[in-house]
Amino acid sequence: MADISIPGVSDKYKTSDYIEALMKKEKIPLTHEQESLDRYKEQQSAWRGMNQKMSSLRESTKTLYSFENPFNNKLASSSEERAITAEAGREASYESFKIDVLQEAKADRFLSAELDKNSTVPKGKYTFQVADKTITFNWKGGKLTDFINSLNKRSTNSLKASLVGVNNSKSSLLIESLKTGLDSRLVFKDDALKFALDNKLVEKNRKDVTEIGSSVSDLENPPEELKFPEIEQKGMPAMTTEQISSDEETGRTIVPPRSGFAIKIGDEFKGIQTERLEFTYSLQEVEDITEELNIKRTTRPELPDAGEATFETITILNEQSETNLPPVPLEPLVPITGGEEFFVHNADGTEVKITTKDFAIDGNGNRTVSLALKEYPEIESLVVRNRNTGAQIAVSPLSLYDEKKNLGYTAVNPISEAGDAVIKYEGITITRPSNKIDDVVPHVTLNVHQPTEKTATIDIEPDKDSAKNALIEFVGRYNQVISEINILSDNKPEIVAELDYLSKEEQDAANERLGMFQGDFSLTNGKSSIRSIATASYRWSDTATITMLNQIGISSRATGNSGGSYNAAQMRGYLEIDEKKLDSVLGENLDEIKNLFGYDSDGDLIIDSGIGYALDKQLSSWVQSGGIIANKNRTLDSRIKQSETTIRKLETQIASKEMQLRSKYGQMEGTLNSLNAQSNSISNFANSGKQ
Repeated sequence: MADISIPGVSDKYKTSDYIEALMKKEKIPLTHEQESLDRYKEQQSAWRGMNQKMSSLRESTKTLYSFENPFNNKLASSSEERAITAEAGREASYESFKIDVLQEAKADRFLSAELDKNSTVPKGKYTFQVADKTITFNWKGGKLTDFINSLNKRSTNSLKASLVGVNNSKSSLLIESLKTGLDSRLVFKDDALKFALDNKLVEKNRKDVTEIGSSVSDLENPPEELKFPEIEQKGMPAMTTEQISSDEETGRTIVPPRSGFAIKIGDEFKGIQTERLEFTYSLQEVEDITEELNIKRTTRPELPDAGEATFETITILNEQSETNLPPVPLEPLVPITGGEEFFVHNADGTEVKITTKDFAIDGNGNRTVSLALKEYPEIESLVVRNRNTGAQIAVSPLSLYDEKKNLGYTAVNPISEAGDAVIKYEGITITRPSNKIDDVVPHVTLNVHQPTEKTATIDIEPDKDSAKNALIEFVGRYNQVISEINILSDNKPEIVAELDYLSKEEQDAANERLGMFQGDFSLTNGKSSIRSIATASYRWSDTATITMLNQIGISSRATGNSGGSYNAAQMRGYLEIDEKKLDSVLGENLDEIKNLFGYDSDGDLIIDSGIGYALDKQLSSWVQSGGIIANKNRTLDSRIKQSETTIRKLETQIASKEMQLRSKYGQMEGTLNSLNAQSNSISNFANSGKQ
C-alpha cells in the first residue's frame, strides 16, 4: 500500500527545511535590528549609570563648599560627661569655658499610698494642670485602670499616669509631669485634688504660707453694718469678740452665737495677682440663746424726765417720780438659723458678701473657702458674723500664699519635684526650666544631666573627623566617575582588572561595558576637564598657603614610591590619599582647606571659585536636565523607538513571507501527490492487462 502524504502536515518532500533555509536569510535584517535595539538599551543603561555616578560626585562636591560644608562643623567635649554635655553649632567659636551644675531641672513625679489593684475612682470633674496646659474631663466613675487610660489619652506631652506594682495585691498610682521647671508644677484641681488628698498623693502644705488670726488678740470687733439685713431682729445683742475663744486642740477660733470679728489684711498681700486667701470653717450646734434673751427682755413703763426750774443763777431740779408698776414684756425674739456670714470689708467701708455655698463641704463637715485677692483690690479686712442663736462657727486661721510660688499642697511621696536647672557659667549663677540650655553660650547647647562633682570644662573644637570623612567620600566618588569613563571609552581589559575592589559580578558587568563608547570624544573631553579641575591651583588670597589638592595629601601619585616607578593605574587619573599628610593638614589648616573647595573671589558673598565650585559647574553640564547625558539618552530614545518600529515592520513582513512560502510549497506537494497517484494508477492498469 502506498504511503499517504497530506500537504502541509507530512513532510515527505522536506519542504519545511527548504522554507526554514529561505526564512533564515529573510530574518537577517530583523536579527541585525534586534541586536541594534539591545545595544541601544545597553548604551542607555550605561549612560544612566554614568549619570548616577556623576550625580553622586556632584552631591559630594557641593557638600564640600556649600553653607553646610563639614569644615565649619564643631565638636563640643566635656570633662564631666556624666553631668553635662554640649552640642556646638556651626557658628560657634573655638573656645573653652567652665561650667558647674548645681541642680538639674526636674519634673513633678508623685506616688500615691498603696491601693488595691481593683481600686475605683469616684465620679466627678477631674482637672490637672501642668504649666499653661490644663486637662479637664468629667469622669463617670469606674476602675482605676480605666481612669488612667482616659487621663493619658487626654494629656499627651503634658502628663502621664501609671500603676506601680508594690506586691501581688497592692499598687501605687504614679502621676508625673512631662515638663521640667519650677513653673511646670503638677496641680490638682476640682475632684482631682480631693482624690489626690484622699489617696496621699499630696497633703496640705504649710510651708511659705502666712497665717493670721490664730490668736484671739488678733481679732477686732466687726465694723458696724450700714443697714440691718432682713434676717436681723431688733433687740438681738451686738456681735463682738467678747465671747470668742480659741480651741487649743484644733487651733480654730470659736465664734459663739451672736458673735463676730474682723481680721486686718496687711498691705503686703495686696496687688499680687496670684495671692490667695484661704480658710476652713464648720458649723456646730449649741444651746440656743433665744430663751435666755427673752427672759431678760422685760421692762417697766418709761416716764418722762422730771424737768427743772431756773431763776437767775439758781437752778432747781425736780425729783423723779416713783412708781411700782409691774414690768411690761417686749415682743419675744425668735431663733435664727443659717446666719453664718463672711464678708470682704473694703477700705471705703463697703462690704462684699462671700457666697460660701459655692465651696464644697468635705466628709467631716468642713467647708474650705479660697479667694483670689486680685478680685478684691480694695480689701481691708475679712469679717465674720455669726447671726445664729443656736450654732457656733469654728474658723481656721486665715492662710495667705502666692499660688504661683506655693500651691498650698505638697507631695506626700515625691519621686522628684519640679525645679529649674541651676548652673554656674564662669562663676555666674544661671537658672533655666529645661535641662537643654541654648541661650548662655552663643551657638552652643548645654545638656544638663546631674550635678557636677567638680567643675566641668567644655571645649569647642573643629570636627576634623567629619571633614576627613567628607574628603574620603569625595575621592571615592571621583574615582568611580573616572573608572566608569575609562571603562566606557577604552577597550583594555586591564582597566577592569586594576579595580580590585570590584566583586566578580561587578567585574563581569564592567567587562560587558568595556569600550562601549570608544571613540566618543565627549567622554574623553569630560575626563580631561575633570582632571584639570582636580589638579589646578586656586589662589583664594594673597596669603594662601594651600592652593592645590596635592598639598593636603590628595593626588594621582599620593602613595607613589620615592623612586618614581611607573604605575599604569596612576596614569589613568585616579586620586589617592596620603592619610598621614591629610590628618596633619586638617589639624592645622581647616579654614584654608574650606577655601580651597569654594570661596568668594569678588566680595558679593556668593562662592564663585574653588575646586568644589568648578567641579559642580562641570558636572552640572552633564547631569542637569537638558545636559550632555540627557541629550544622549534622548537620542537613544529616538533610536530605540525607530528600531522597535522597524522590528515590528520586519516581523510582519517575515510572517507574511513565511505564510506565502508555506502556501506555495503546500500547493506543490499537492500537485506532486496528485501526479504520483496518477502514475500509480497507470502502473496498476498496465500490470493488470499483462495478467
